[in-house]
Amino acid sequence: MRKIIHVDMDAFYASVEQRDDPQLRGKPVIVAWRGNRSVVCAASYEARSFGVRSAMPAVRAERLCPEAIFVAPDFTRYRAVSRGVREIFKRHTDLIEPLSLDEAYLDVTENKTGLSTATLVARRIREQIRQELNLTASAGVAPNKFLAKLASDWRKPDGLFVIQPEEVDAFLLPLPVGRLPGVGKVTGEKLGKLGIQTVRDLRHVDLPALEHHFGRYGLRLSELARGIDESEVVSDRPVQSMSVEDTFERDVLLAETEPMIRRLAEKVWSASRKEPRTARTVVLKMKTSEFKVLTRSLTPVSPPSTCEELVDIALRLRERVALGPQQRYRLVGVGLSNFREPGQDAAQVALFE
Repeated sequence: MRKIIHVDMDAFYASVEQRDDPQLRGKPVIVAWRGNRSVVCAASYEARSFGVRSAMPAVRAERLCPEAIFVAPDFTRYRAVSRGVREIFKRHTDLIEPLSLDEAYLDVTENKTGLSTATLVARRIREQIRQELNLTASAGVAPNKFLAKLASDWRKPDGLFVIQPEEVDAFLLPLPVGRLPGVGKVTGEKLGKLGIQTVRDLRHVDLPALEHHFGRYGLRLSELARGIDESEVVSDRPVQSMSVEDTFERDVLLAETEPMIRRLAEKVWSASRKEPRTARTVVLKMKTSEFKVLTRSLTPVSPPSTCEELVDIALRLRERVALGPQQRYRLVGVGLSNFREPGQDAAQVALFE
């Protein structure tokens, strides 16, 4: 049986700013550029108490928390701190799978320090992060990645939560199905219409019924309801792409999609700031009311350097969708792909697909 730790730095960007500037400590800090189109990269827990969240429009965050201190993000510094956290991980295991600058999975089934349990390893890692970097991290310990990630969020901030193998059912069954990965608003509503509110309800539904309603994802739902996740911790797996998408409450015309495209582009831009590499390609995905999927992509000569540039490219890609003015769409998505290391951004001819 595997022993997995999920480590998640607490309000990482904002915490680095508060650590490095004593005048910011204990105050609501929002890491974001100011501007009508800017989005929140991170918020301190003092700001979160006002309802401020990552990926939220900065203007809305300012309305929620007028006393907030806005700090322009410094990703070079955040990457340097992230490398320091990674060095601490390496003392304990070589099986490290970073998800972003501020979180990672660690497989400590066999650890390098001789500690007898995964819980002790997680405790030691958190102590070293606090002592050496003057930051806090939350950690979850469990028999697999799915449960470890749930556990790390259980006692945030600065918490440690352990799910022992014999405790999986007691922890998992009472949870609302919305806590399961992949269960967003639309899937949650569909589950609700089937009378499935909790993981316990989901476990009572047989696999053929789940596959009938959810296709291939039905198998995944069945496994998650039983606490099953066989995915391994994969070291240094580079991000190939990232995207966000939204299914509309009603099918809309192409001309009506601009607000959704803007919002999704802002979300994916905020997520991309945690990735040390640069995305070269912007992708727009559209799904018609007849479930036909269309994708349009652009690899500009220079990758988008601001959220506004990303929004502009996504809207230009929309102009390449030509199925007629009366065609309606049920879903839109915005993504980034073709990630390159810094310095690898050779100029390329713009290419539409």
